[in-house]
Amino acid sequence: MLRVKLNFHQDPRGRRGVSKKAIMKSFILPSIFLFGMFYALNANGDELVHTFKNPGFNGIGYSAHMLTIENQEKSRKDKLKAEKEAELAAAERDEYNSTLNKFLRNFESRVYSQLSRELVNQLFGEEASESGQIELQGTLITYSNDGDIITLTTTDPNGNLTSIEIPIGDFGI
Repeated sequence: MLRVKLNFHQDPRGRRGVSKKAIMKSFILPSIFLFGMFYALNANGDELVHTFKNPGFNGIGYSAHMLTIENQEKSRKDKLKAEKEAELAAAERDEYNSTLNKFLRNFESRVYSQLSRELVNQLFGEEASESGQIELQGTLITYSNDGDIITLTTTDPNGNLTSIEIPIGDFGI
């Protein structure tokens, strides 16, 4: 049981009473203490845990961290590879467009044009031959003229045949 001891005092007028200090000590302070105890019983706590923010130290989210690093490394390697490929393509383009290569392509085109012109003269010219063959880079080209139709047959190095029939009278030739 709680005992409260009150100190009586006599004020300057001669009256006896209880001092404010005594009231505070006897009622208010124990009330505050009981009120604090009531709320302290409802307080919950948890342990303090320290974690590192860098996933490389704590392992939480480490796979995402490593994936990010791997993606950055792969992007860098892909960029370097693309730059090398672009440089090689530019070098090939420059070589293809060199003056010598342009001359050789033009010369080759003119040689094929001349061969084609001679073949056309042999097929359709005033002194056309009835048959013949030409071998060009492994491909055999044979032709025959029966007076109404010219048959042109090509045989590639693999043995594949292509045959073209040209009617002479229909085209005004």
